[in-house]
Amino acid sequence: MDMTETGQRRLQTYVLVTAAYNEEKYIRRTIESVAAQSIAPRKWIIVSDASSDRTDNIVREYAMRHSFIALHRITEDHPRNFAAQVNAINFGCQLLKQEVFDFIGNLDADICFAQDYFERLFERFGSDEQLGCAGGFICEESNGSFRSRTANSETSVAHAIQLFRRSCFDAVGPYMALPYGGPDWVAETRARQLGWKVRAFPDLHVHHLRPTASAEGLLCGRIRQGRMDYSFGSLLPFELLKCARRVNESPRIVGSALRLYGYFSCLLRGEPTLIPEDLKHYLQHEQRQRLRDLLRQAPLG
Repeated sequence: MDMTETGQRRLQTYVLVTAAYNEEKYIRRTIESVAAQSIAPRKWIIVSDASSDRTDNIVREYAMRHSFIALHRITEDHPRNFAAQVNAINFGCQLLKQEVFDFIGNLDADICFAQDYFERLFERFGSDEQLGCAGGFICEESNGSFRSRTANSETSVAHAIQLFRRSCFDAVGPYMALPYGGPDWVAETRARQLGWKVRAFPDLHVHHLRPTASAEGLLCGRIRQGRMDYSFGSLLPFELLKCARRVNESPRIVGSALRLYGYFSCLLRGEPTLIPEDLKHYLQHEQRQRLRDLLRQAPLG
């Protein structure tokens, strides 16, 4: 961790932003998790994107108890899509620019974690100055208990819990608003391209209270994820391997098949990719390297 001029260990400061739309079912548990942290955030901007349920009232209730919580409401009429969520997050980040902090994090409004989550995460940042983006492993409920989801990877941090070192976040820039989602993937890929490390830690559990892609329906969500992969320029062999490794994700087999359908539907229509060319080429370079690594590890016949 950073040291003061006197050589004593300095408390890390961090700020958070959350975009929330009609999250009354889950947001209370998220707020209680943050409020219970052993190291409290300096500021937490919760952006209510014109919520029509009790989300705003719940946030105001906790803001009266905790001075670091601030509610901001977006009221302008706009389409409900992934771009809207990203725009709300970026709006919150702009409001936080005037704050003094070491780290900035994005939190979804449907997660919860242990009270020492951020303290333990800062220990990891403190031991590696090149660590630019980090978080825990997402756990989702299965048969009555929370388990690490299949998609977890130590080299990728889920959008729901991305925490950036400020210098890394400033270099990466704001989240990209994309029609098929995936701003987290773009941000962490850019971070690696700029020389930062990205790491998710399996021992830091984050409970995701709503299954991935369930807000739009699991079947539609898997198709959308395939289109997202294509829009980033993901290589076809890499996409085939990814879907093969995720056949056990809900809905089993069907989910992977629908993800491939989403990818191929864009491929056959000749749709353009949606991220900057330099970033797409870097992503493809990473994917080729991972494919080569897997081939080296494959047993000889």
